[in-house]
Amino acid sequence: MQRWRGLEEIPGDWGRSVVTIGSFDGVHRGHQLIVERVVARARELGAKSVVVTFDPHPSEVVRPGSHPALLAPQPRRAELIEGLGVDAVLVLPFTLEFSQESPEFFVRSVLVDALRAKAVVEGPNFRFGHRAAGNVALLAELGRADDFEVEVLDLQVSGAAGDGEAFSSSLCRRLVASGDMAGAAEVLGRPHRVEGVVVRGAQRGRELGYPTANVETVPHSAVPADGVYAGWLTADGERMPAAISVGTNPTFDGTARTVEAYAIDRVGLDLYGMHVAVDFLAYLRGMEKFDSIEALLERMADDVKQSRELTDTAG
Repeated sequence: MQRWRGLEEIPGDWGRSVVTIGSFDGVHRGHQLIVERVVARARELGAKSVVVTFDPHPSEVVRPGSHPALLAPQPRRAELIEGLGVDAVLVLPFTLEFSQESPEFFVRSVLVDALRAKAVVEGPNFRFGHRAAGNVALLAELGRADDFEVEVLDLQVSGAAGDGEAFSSSLCRRLVASGDMAGAAEVLGRPHRVEGVVVRGAQRGRELGYPTANVETVPHSAVPADGVYAGWLTADGERMPAAISVGTNPTFDGTARTVEAYAIDRVGLDLYGMHVAVDFLAYLRGMEKFDSIEALLERMADDVKQSRELTDTAG
């Protein structure tokens, strides 16, 4: 899959494209329907499939300070999209100037001149251009003038998560924020993940016999609710069952909120400075303040036992 940042990186001989546009945060199951349809339609038309997305998130530019919690950083989104068979991902740098361009300018500069769109696939709520003035009806009108078709997909995918609410990035963020990892996984089609670099912490886990990777998460990450979780720690391509703690370590009167993952039964791991991923499988319990180290150790042993059993079953 080709990855482009900015229109100038698109090869001059790229040819016709089938395109979809959006933030695609999390690449959840609704997004997957759109992307899969783009890939299929491109094959039908003998064209290339392209996903167009933005960096930074448009809300951070238009309304600074309103950046939503991200379900996946940009490189992870591209990786997930690649797994769906797309030919190229175009990341458009989202600036204040760009946000003020008209819907017509966006269609002409991006879809017509740069990508030579043959078809565009979107959900019914797609908006584009200055003040989100463009909608799918306008897109279809412009497509008739500029020789591309517009297909609008029904994205009403739902399940048990959110009591039957249609799957969306906002629903998934709420589930993650509440610690509902099963619900988040249903929306995403996989466990929720946070990523970051392993940094040195207080090293209490090492002293207690449970050395943890203290993960400095990517900015704006959707970090689950405080508590203890079963999941996996992935480092240097190796996926390891883990017990994961999110919170402030109240037993030690901590104040900084951290994500710490203990790789079960692994000895001598040196992960400092490495970029790692933490996948959350299941919520085990809330964050507690223990009266003694002994009580804490007893509960940690139980956390590890539950995590081992759950990850073994999940595979």
